[in-house]
Amino acid sequence: MRPDLSLTAILWVISAGFFMQTLDTTIVTTALPAMARSLRERPLDLQPVIIVYSFTMAVLTPASGWLGDRYGTRKIYFLSILVFALGSLLCAMSTTLSELIASRVIQGLGGSMLLPIGRLVILRNFPRDMYLPAITLASISGQAGILLGPLLGGWLSQSISWHWIFLINLPIGLACGAAVLLFLPREAQALRATPFDVPGFALLSCGMVAFSMALDGGRYEAWRVAILLACSAASIWLYVQLARRKAHPLFPLSLFRERAFSIGLAGNLAARLGGSAVFFLIPLLFQTELGYSPLQSGLMMLPIAAASMAVKRMIPLLIGRHGYGRFLMANTVCAGLSIIAFATIGTGTPSWLLLGLLSVFGAFNSMQNGAMNSVTLQGLPAKFASSGNGMFSMVQMLAVGLGAAAGGTLVKLFSNAGMDAVEAFQLTFVLLGSVTLASTVIFANLKQALHEGQRRSDPVD
Repeated sequence: MRPDLSLTAILWVISAGFFMQTLDTTIVTTALPAMARSLRERPLDLQPVIIVYSFTMAVLTPASGWLGDRYGTRKIYFLSILVFALGSLLCAMSTTLSELIASRVIQGLGGSMLLPIGRLVILRNFPRDMYLPAITLASISGQAGILLGPLLGGWLSQSISWHWIFLINLPIGLACGAAVLLFLPREAQALRATPFDVPGFALLSCGMVAFSMALDGGRYEAWRVAILLACSAASIWLYVQLARRKAHPLFPLSLFRERAFSIGLAGNLAARLGGSAVFFLIPLLFQTELGYSPLQSGLMMLPIAAASMAVKRMIPLLIGRHGYGRFLMANTVCAGLSIIAFATIGTGTPSWLLLGLLSVFGAFNSMQNGAMNSVTLQGLPAKFASSGNGMFSMVQMLAVGLGAAAGGTLVKLFSNAGMDAVEAFQLTFVLLGSVTLASTVIFANLKQALHEGQRRSDPVD
């Protein structure tokens, strides 16, 4: 086992990468109106700036496990930071919406490796009994990036310029890159030299892109949406057929026979949709309909951050007392109801009620994500560590993009149908919260799945 000091240094380096990557998932939200004015666009039309970042990471994440094994996690992590910093610089230099979207693709290319490779470093360097506390502490930094992003984005866009929401990544990236070279361990040799599954990667990417475009139904006619959904389904079906025949597929089908992993994946995708949409919709609702400034909108998101931080250390204790299955079923209900409660927000809602609603959501959303993160990966056999980690990260990023896409599309559809703008937001919260509530059934068999996995698990390297 490594000395505790070395493990602490590794954990800090990975936590810094988590923070930098997740910060840019939400820092844009409160700056969207200012960016829209600068680029002469409508705020909701800047929705792709958020979606393309998450989808780029989701599409490219499947390559993370293979790259980490082939070239070493230390090299790939360092390269990812460099590409992420370059993309951030290009975002700040953008003068049109098209340029900004293209730059966010480059930024997402770098960011796609930070979370999965970081988790892989923790999975390979920490003993099994230390994995849950380690990943929970690292996720605090990631959650801090997500939750503090709106405040930082609002302050920078109002006090200086929206360009600084991207320029701030340059000094953080420089410090993080230096820390990687100093503290991350060198791998003695590549773990495997199998060829990368290019056809499988192309099919999965095609399926995700087609599905995400279909979800943004407000931009396409019904027949085009049907074609996109058919293309997505066909791509996934072809991937399954290919994976059955290949010796080394991108994601082996036997990975999905690990029931706890499969349940965790499905739960992450379904339960994260509503929470991801909240981080996109709330700042827009506050600024475009309730008259808040960017800084005020960002400040109103602080209760989410405070509540999230307050409950993070409770997650291992509550899971230890009640078990993953019972905890996730109860918490998913609470998380869904907290999203539905946002439907009570209107022009006359008092500040104390807003603060309470945001705090409750922050607490339950944080516990939900923390529990789902740990249960999905911790029981995987060592042979599935890389591929399972890559699949999990892909689904996580896909859920973030789908949440923003679904939230923005529903608001547009309801508004175009003649509904009042505030009412359009309210109905969207009800529908998305209901999806989270429905995902409770996914965790019903989790206890039995974990028991089966524990009986045949092997140690994590």
